[in-house]
Amino acid sequence: MPPSRKPPRRYDPERTRAAVLAQYGHLRSAAGSLSPRHLTLPAGAGGRTVGDLVADLGSSLAGVDALLAGPEPARRGARLLDWPGVAALDPVASDAGPRAVVPPGDLDARLAEAERLFVTRLDEHPGDRLVPTPAGALPLADWVVTRALDLVTRADDLSAAVPGLEVPRDRRAVAAATRLLADTLADRAPGGTTEVRVPPHAVVQCVEGPRHTRGTPPHVVETDPLTWIRVATGRMAWADAVAEGLVTVRGDRADLGGLLPLTG
Repeated sequence: MPPSRKPPRRYDPERTRAAVLAQYGHLRSAAGSLSPRHLTLPAGAGGRTVGDLVADLGSSLAGVDALLAGPEPARRGARLLDWPGVAALDPVASDAGPRAVVPPGDLDARLAEAERLFVTRLDEHPGDRLVPTPAGALPLADWVVTRALDLVTRADDLSAAVPGLEVPRDRRAVAAATRLLADTLADRAPGGTTEVRVPPHAVVQCVEGPRHTRGTPPHVVETDPLTWIRVATGRMAWADAVAEGLVTVRGDRADLGGLLPLTG
């Protein structure tokens, strides 16, 4: 008999919205603190710069306008857990070529407008309104959950690219991102052999095989939320995280290297 799947996790729409706006606010503040010299710093492969990263920040929220522009899809076409599999989570395409550096003043105005548009559209539409996404049609409230993961990873990328910069991570946004990725893993590798612990936000069981019913499970993975988000999105290699002691593993079924990353 195949392992039973848990009912989907429920996210409180108001809490998720508040988390997304708080994380976006941290990114806006960080972007506003950057000098023109910072904007020219390299940011990953493909000739990207910090200027490319910050110029694209507003798209995380402003995309709601395009999603709501057309007619509502006739039926739901995906689950929230399908979204990480098609999410690039690499907002600046590596082959996009050089971009003009956006002046800080213009950038802040654009970021503020993206936030205003996001808030306005969410006020205008109910959370169960279906919107088209790369994964398929999802309720608007589920799409807002994906923004938490998107913005937390953007904060991580920007912090990594600018020496000395540490963009704050909103605890609620990190919690939503952690749970979305943990539930995605459990959905892709259903089972009860391995327990993945990401305190204080998530505990899931996964991997087909003998299921433990009481006491300490024989196969355990444990890590902190930011490390989990990094290995689950491919920002850090699983083997490196284990070697550096950022992930602890116990048991021969606790190697998740073949299942990660979870994002497209």
